[in-house]
Amino acid sequence: MSDKIKISIRNLYKIFGANPEDALNRVYGGTTKSELLEQNGHVLGLRDINVDMREGEITVIMGLSGSGKSTLIRHLNRLIEPTAGEIDIDGEDVLAYGEEKLRQLRRETMSMVFQKFALLPHRTVVYNAGTTLQVRGVPKQEFVVEAQKWLQRVGLQGFGEHYPHQLSGGMQQRVGIARALTSNSPIMLMDEAFSALDPLIRTDMQDLLLELQTELHKTIVFITHDLDEALKLADHLVILKDGYIVQQGEPQHILLNPNDPYIEDFVSDINRARVLKVRSIMTPLDGNPVPPGAHGEVDYDNTLESMIALSGGDTSHSYIVMKDGAAVGTLDMTELVRALVPRVASEAGARKY
Repeated sequence: MSDKIKISIRNLYKIFGANPEDALNRVYGGTTKSELLEQNGHVLGLRDINVDMREGEITVIMGLSGSGKSTLIRHLNRLIEPTAGEIDIDGEDVLAYGEEKLRQLRRETMSMVFQKFALLPHRTVVYNAGTTLQVRGVPKQEFVVEAQKWLQRVGLQGFGEHYPHQLSGGMQQRVGIARALTSNSPIMLMDEAFSALDPLIRTDMQDLLLELQTELHKTIVFITHDLDEALKLADHLVILKDGYIVQQGEPQHILLNPNDPYIEDFVSDINRARVLKVRSIMTPLDGNPVPPGAHGEVDYDNTLESMIALSGGDTSHSYIVMKDGAAVGTLDMTELVRALVPRVASEAGARKY
C-alpha cells in the first residue's frame, strides 16, 4: 500500500431523468431524493460524493439496494456519465477523455468483475480469461500462456478447454477474476462479484481475493450490500444511503465509532469479537517503556475472538501487542470486554446507572 491517491472523486452528482441540469439546481437548493422524484419525476442517483481511493488498497462501497453503489462504480470507467463533478485517475481528469483515451482506460487501466460472471458461453475458459489481451491485439500464443498462468493461480488448472456451462458458479467467477488479472490492469472494479455465490463458496472467494491482493497490491473497488463481507475485505469503507455517503473510513474505526443512527443499526448485529482486531482497541506505547506484569505477547492483527480464547475469558489479564517484532501497545482484557458492547447499548447502560 502507499499514500498515493489512485482515484479521486469530487462533488459527484448523478440525476436520472429528462432534464437533469434543471433538477440539479433543485438539489443544490436542498430538494431531497424523495421530493425530486415526487415533484419533478427525476431520480437522484448520487449526491455530492467525495472519496479518495489509495493505490494498492481495497475500497469497499456498500449500502442497501438503491443506495447508489453500482451507479457510483460505473462512473469510474464512464459507463455512466455524471451530471456534475470530477473523477481523477492518477491525477488525470477522466471526464475530459476522448473516445480513444477512454477506450484505452477500459482496456488497460481498469478491469471489471461482474456479479453474473459475464462469460462468453461459446468460448472456452482459457479464451474467456484471455479476452482482454485478445481485444488489445496480443497474439494467440501469448494471451493463452498468460491466461493459463492466471487460471492456475485462481485454482482452475486443467479447466482451460472447458466451457462456462460445464463449471459451477464459483468456478465461473474464478474465470472472471482470472480474466481481470490477465489484463494486468492496475485497477479492478468488482460489482457485487460474490453476491450470487453460495455462502461457503463466497467465503472461499473472499479469501482468494485477499490472498491475491497480498501478492499483487491492486487498487480494488469492491461493491457489496453485505457488511460482513465489507468488514472482511475493506481497507477503506464507504457506506451509502439514498445516493449520499453516510460515513467512510477505516472499517474498524467505523465499527467502534458509528456517526449516524443508520450506521449504528448496520453494525448492531455484527459479531464484534470476530471482526474487531487488537490494533483497534490497544493502548499505544508511544515511546513509553513496556509495562511489567503482562501475561504474554499478541499480534497487532489478532481478532478479539482469539484473545478471549487465549485468556480463557480472564478479564484480569493484560498483553503486550507486537507488530513486525516490535512492541507497539498494550491490551487490557477489561478494555476488550467494553469493545464487545455496541456504543449505543454501552451509553444507554451508562445513563441508566
